[in-house]
Amino acid sequence: MFNVLARQPMWRRLLLRGTTCLLQVEDPNFLHQRHISSLCLRLVTQRLIHRPPAAPSVLRFPGAGYFLANNETRAYKKDTKSTVELPVCPITVTDIKQYIRSKDIPFHDGYSCLHIPSIFVESSARKDSFSLFIDKTTGQFLCKDTLVEGSWEDLQDCLEVMQKEEQDFLSPHVLLGYPESVEEQEERERELREVQRIWSSSVPLTDVPEDEAQLIKTMFQIPKVSNATLKKFGVRLFKPTKSLVFPWFGGPDSSLKGVKLLSAQNTDTDKVTYNEATVPKCSSYYNLFGLPLVNRMDSELVLTGHELDTLAVSQATGLPSVALPRGVSCLPPILLPYLEQFKRVTLWLGEDIRSWEASKIFSRKLGLRRCSLVRPGEYQPSPVEALAQGKNLSRIIKASIPAAHKSIVSFKQLREDVYGELLNTEQVAGVKWMRFPELNRILKGHRKGELTVFTGPTGSGKTTFISEVALDLCMQGVNTLWGSFEINNVRLAKIMLTQFAMQRLEENLEQYDFWADKFEELPLYFMTFHGQQNIKTVLDTMQHAVYLYDINHVIIDNLQFMMGQENLTVDKFAVQDHIIGAFRKFATNTSCHVTLIIHPRKEEDDRELQTASIFGSAKASQEADNVLILQEKKLVTCPGRRSLQVTKNRFDGDVGIFPLDFIKTSLTFSAPIKGKHKLRKVPIKPDDEEVEGHEVAPKKDDIKKDKAEKSNKTKKTPRPVKSPTTGK
Repeated sequence: MFNVLARQPMWRRLLLRGTTCLLQVEDPNFLHQRHISSLCLRLVTQRLIHRPPAAPSVLRFPGAGYFLANNETRAYKKDTKSTVELPVCPITVTDIKQYIRSKDIPFHDGYSCLHIPSIFVESSARKDSFSLFIDKTTGQFLCKDTLVEGSWEDLQDCLEVMQKEEQDFLSPHVLLGYPESVEEQEERERELREVQRIWSSSVPLTDVPEDEAQLIKTMFQIPKVSNATLKKFGVRLFKPTKSLVFPWFGGPDSSLKGVKLLSAQNTDTDKVTYNEATVPKCSSYYNLFGLPLVNRMDSELVLTGHELDTLAVSQATGLPSVALPRGVSCLPPILLPYLEQFKRVTLWLGEDIRSWEASKIFSRKLGLRRCSLVRPGEYQPSPVEALAQGKNLSRIIKASIPAAHKSIVSFKQLREDVYGELLNTEQVAGVKWMRFPELNRILKGHRKGELTVFTGPTGSGKTTFISEVALDLCMQGVNTLWGSFEINNVRLAKIMLTQFAMQRLEENLEQYDFWADKFEELPLYFMTFHGQQNIKTVLDTMQHAVYLYDINHVIIDNLQFMMGQENLTVDKFAVQDHIIGAFRKFATNTSCHVTLIIHPRKEEDDRELQTASIFGSAKASQEADNVLILQEKKLVTCPGRRSLQVTKNRFDGDVGIFPLDFIKTSLTFSAPIKGKHKLRKVPIKPDDEEVEGHEVAPKKDDIKKDKAEKSNKTKKTPRPVKSPTTGK
């Protein structure tokens, strides 16, 4: 029942909730306030009956469900941000325009959204304002006047109700007034109290003694940012943790919605690292820092990846500037309507290759025609560093490169990109693994836009190993989407949580909430598919997740579960080639890394797998940028029976193999630090004779006997001690 509710649009959820339906509310004026009559109920019910159920969508851990601990039932907790509505047939901008025209609604065609007059504001108060924005890619809408948001189906329902009821507008409470659970209300109120506590306990830097304020600025490397700029943006100091506090003002009344705390820490390389904390938690933190200072008539904007960069740009150039809430890791589509008014957007997200890749991805969301990118380099560092070095920020912004490009380019246009890769060799190599240094030595890192094929014998631990590899990257900020068709999401999440906590939580249930809270903050999402699936449905879901959550890594486990839904009259190898080609194209077009698990052909137990052992034709190994094989010696019982072999590395050609140890208590693999394990094979005969081709395992008693004999041989005869009285 709960899974059904989670997948239904807002109108259907209201009707299906037995205890919170439209006719069972505390407020007796509910129906009057929302202009809903029996005709409306019949209309919505009719749409519910005749509409097919929603397709499987993307689910974020922990999702909805029950957990048992200490013989007590845990409270049901529903994460409102956990599911993403994915229509059966993905909506197109043409479909949206045709529907709007059929309702005689005027609209403006914007860069990433369609603008229409808000249906949640009285017609007399609308004037000529087109304040309702419809995302061209997903159909999601947002009314900037009332902050009402919802899916494309929600908007259709609202327009149908207005037409049938002959209403000029709908009350925003229609979509804002659905009841929250007790847990959701308590959590929201607790976070709001925490926001107010932090804000009231912090002080403006102008109220801090000058020497202390200068010390704080030096610590955050902003000595040239003036107190006037800090006051203008409302930046404060939270003294207990020596953190800067950046406010989030939002809504029609510009009230305080949240805060971000930024603390600085020095490293061995004399570089400052920043630690961020947001209240509310990051999944609910949708702030564009600096947005309240933007004028309605401004047409140019500088988009940065850090609040300190926004301060630097605003002070040095006077241009309106805003910062993304989660840096270069994500540009939530819910923020796109606030960026629609600008005819030119300059993306200056940082000084490394990762920020450059993010700039190119975000420019597609914002519209290539109006975006320009500041290329990172030696002479164009981040805005805050450029200000500290005395560089001309206005000149750097004017020299930014247009995002739109032709299909054919010359080396002159690629020259700076080539130089950037040569200059930033380590960053080009990708994100490094923390748990697998040997993998870094061979592959150099995890890079966007690549296709990795991973295989291994049945039962060797492919899913367990690749889950730890993906978890390692996810802990470093790589937004990850899991498509597990072989095992269900609850079991997979349990494995990854155990690997994350490095211990068996079933033996330490009192620590579950501690580790689950930390695990929940990871940018980790799961597809709700299980069993055989159609490749088109899976690709649509992946595309939707990449747009919505800026996914950088997708894991598909495994290829064979997608072949059963295809045309059975077609050769199975041709079907596999088609699927692999589709994933290759997806990885290239979306700049997203795809890891594809493929079962190998059946081989003899004593033979190692090779690239040719991958099931199907040679298409998989040809299209892949990396080929990884989990080798397992089935006749070996001691540690060292498993190893990881890299047989293809398109980045720089390095290949190799290294041993793996499986730690059962934490379900993790780790490379041994010193030396290599001597492999001990299982004896075939019970006697002590050596069998040809096999070594006999030595017995414990024989080992002790040998050690004793060696000890006796090497032991020296003790010297006679002279008596102190006789001298003998």
